[in-house]
Amino acid sequence: MPAESGSAFLLKVGDGTATPVYSTVAGLRTTQLSIAGELVAITNKDSGGWRELLSGAGTRSVSVAGSGVFTGSAAEARLKANALAGTIDDYRLSFESGDTITGRFLLTKLDYSGDFNGERAYTLALESSGPVVSA
Repeated sequence: MPAESGSAFLLKVGDGTATPVYSTVAGLRTTQLSIAGELVAITNKDSGGWRELLSGAGTRSVSVAGSGVFTGSAAEARLKANALAGTIDDYRLSFESGDTITGRFLLTKLDYSGDFNGERAYTLALESSGPVVSA
């Protein structure tokens, strides 16, 4: 697999319709994806002293973080509205290869900052709710 550009790792938010149309969250400089799985230990006396885990059990989750420069885009306005309302919405991550990760997420953190002689910036954190699909 060839190396991919980080600038092509994009976060997109849906438009709220049943079949969402996704808009890129403009201004992002960094995007981070974490996939986690909770383990379920089934170790017993017959395990020979080795831990055994149950495949497919436990809770799986996806976390997304990002930071960037505020541009005033419609996608950024939707993020702010979702954060204020506590709304779970459709999001998609896309990669240079054309692969995507799509699911419903809760925006758990949206921070704004700005220096007197610099740009307005923001950071965000998303947590998955329900299944996340990789395509």
